[in-house]
Amino acid sequence: MRIHVVFPSVLYRDGADGVERMIRGIEAIGFDGLDMYDHVVMGRSKPSRRRGFYSPNMPILEALMLLPFAAAVTRKITLGTGVLILPQRQPVLVAKQVSTLDTLSGGRVRLGVGVGWQDAEYEALQEDYNDRGRRMDEAIEVLRTLWRDSDASFGGTDYPFESIAMEPKPPQGLNITIWIGGTHPRALQRVAKLGDGWIAQRLKNDPSLDEQVAIIRRLAEANGRDPASIGLQMGLNPGELRRSPDGERRFASLDRMLAQAEAMQAIGFDTFVIDCVPLFQYGRDARFLSRHEGNATRLRWQRQHALHRLGDIEHHPRRTSKIPRGRSLPDRQRYGGGGACRF
Repeated sequence: MRIHVVFPSVLYRDGADGVERMIRGIEAIGFDGLDMYDHVVMGRSKPSRRRGFYSPNMPILEALMLLPFAAAVTRKITLGTGVLILPQRQPVLVAKQVSTLDTLSGGRVRLGVGVGWQDAEYEALQEDYNDRGRRMDEAIEVLRTLWRDSDASFGGTDYPFESIAMEPKPPQGLNITIWIGGTHPRALQRVAKLGDGWIAQRLKNDPSLDEQVAIIRRLAEANGRDPASIGLQMGLNPGELRRSPDGERRFASLDRMLAQAEAMQAIGFDTFVIDCVPLFQYGRDARFLSRHEGNATRLRWQRQHALHRLGDIEHHPRRTSKIPRGRSLPDRQRYGGGGACRF
């Protein structure tokens, strides 16, 4: 079992020092990976647009700029995206950016990609929203071609090129895993054909989850692939927020997450993602560990002093998070406490 944490971009309010403390702390705790969300812009509500999943004011740092910063202050943790909206980016440039990140991190990159859901974002970037699925398939092939070939050519419809070189190659080469998000039938086909792993949506007790896994495995076999070679990732839902005695909003149930992980392992999920819960829930005295006992893998929380380098995050969660006069920020978007990561 691998446990990743999604980096809380809201920490930008604490400046570079705060971001560095959190990243170092995530590695010190023992997480396996650090993932970044990707949105360049968020569209505000209007009748012609699809309703968003969260506030358009949600701050999101640029993923492929934050991850090199993380690489510079860590040594072991995997660095990834969950997910990078690949069809709204130029894939030759992405290949170079990811290769550079892999070089600077010593081969620690895991790339998660998806087609996205926000037409307003595609419009702002002057990319076609309607053919994003086709371009996604081609872009994945472009990445692997450039990471593999010293004299690279690609005869695609959208991103053709002939006899070019891209150096340096990533240290991992084609071992950079590409995980694909989405639950649409086309996304499942894409995972089975092109993906090293599937990034499923956050657990919602969906009875079709078993069926979706079975579809991926069946399609993988049809494509001549070993279904067991495709990893499965799920986000763990910590439950509803509750008010703790000290007045902070905290995530409700570790037991709930443990039960989810065990249930998901039973159908083949091997990677789990948590939205920065442990660091904010228990502050600097918490430690999150994965423990392997024979064939059983379980999670446990252990009171330790592993996060001393996080400084005063617990005691002064909003000390440097100033809101400009005349503006307000909903409680669900404030930095600090247990609810900082739930927008």
